[in-house]
Amino acid sequence: MSESSLSSRPGPRRRRWVLALVVVVLLLALWWLLGRSPDGGMAGGHRGAAWDGPVAVSTVTATTGQLTVEVRAIGTVTSLNTVVVRSRVDGQLVEVGFEEGARVEKGDLLARIDPRPYQVALDQARGQYQRDLAELQGAREDLELYQLLDRQDSIAGQQLNQQKARVKQLEGTVATDRAAVADAELKLSWTRIEAPISGRLGLRAVDAGNLVSSGDTDGLVTITQMAPIAVEFTIPETRLQELLEARGDDRPLTVDALDRDESRVLASGQLTTVDNRIDTATGTLRLKARFENAEGLLFPNQFVNVRLKLRALDEAVVIPSDAVQYGSQGTYVYLVEDGKATLRRITLGPTEGDRVAVEEGLSGGEQVVLEGLDRLREGREVITEASPSP
Repeated sequence: MSESSLSSRPGPRRRRWVLALVVVVLLLALWWLLGRSPDGGMAGGHRGAAWDGPVAVSTVTATTGQLTVEVRAIGTVTSLNTVVVRSRVDGQLVEVGFEEGARVEKGDLLARIDPRPYQVALDQARGQYQRDLAELQGAREDLELYQLLDRQDSIAGQQLNQQKARVKQLEGTVATDRAAVADAELKLSWTRIEAPISGRLGLRAVDAGNLVSSGDTDGLVTITQMAPIAVEFTIPETRLQELLEARGDDRPLTVDALDRDESRVLASGQLTTVDNRIDTATGTLRLKARFENAEGLLFPNQFVNVRLKLRALDEAVVIPSDAVQYGSQGTYVYLVEDGKATLRRITLGPTEGDRVAVEEGLSGGEQVVLEGLDRLREGREVITEASPSP
């Protein structure tokens, strides 16, 4: 290899100088980055005016008042009673006396089946009853005569016993005839189909003129009770003990049913049923509430938002949930005192919607920062703008 080529290669000393220069540049760059403030200024005395200036924030006043402890869930409206109206006798449907979807009261006429065959059967039963009753009366008169002759020793005892047996036999026949008359009257009454409960009718399943039977599974129409009505929902098993304590001594608990966006209370009722076991697959407990539903705003199989009220805190310090911060030091909020931000650790209690109760660390009337929290630190000067109280 030539001497010129050997002289062109960098020596070990030169490579060490290059590596040392790279390390120095990297260290300088790292020092510069670590010395930067969160908003772009330099650390220490080199911070820019943007970091040292006051931060605009909006505040809300912590209030003292009542806060309701509640459980929110999604429920399904269910009818307390649903009846499929069926015919109890066979025959031709001669009249349909209802409109689909109409409200009916218990006992209202819904339909009529041709009553003539059942009227004929009733007349036959009554005729048989009258004939056997007349025969019984004649046998009783003969028995009285036989008893008189027996006292005069003018008749054989066997003949008297036979007459007594005949009277007993006819009494049984008359009793059977009386039952047959009652049966015929009952079947005749079943040709008038009446509403067994009050509620709302569904769609008609059969028209007038068709033959109906007591074995028809579809029936004539379905009646669903609308008032009162129930809502079934579930709560997490973690709220079970709280629920049981709230229901102590069978104290009634209020339940509100709200629409899909929770902007309107459709009805208010009371909790009536707590299931006797927890669903292990979902870890939830089934509950049922009863609503009078006088305005008819709840409809069977409707999905509603449920708000179960467990108890009320009377003197709770309440702030918006958005004002609460979470960090390594725990739960805290920023207060405004003398124009500066102050960090305050707090202990949270129950929540109600977008409000939360503070059990420790805060008093009513203190100004809590609600917006502008991202640039705050302890002692930072702030410019406040009040927000509505929670």
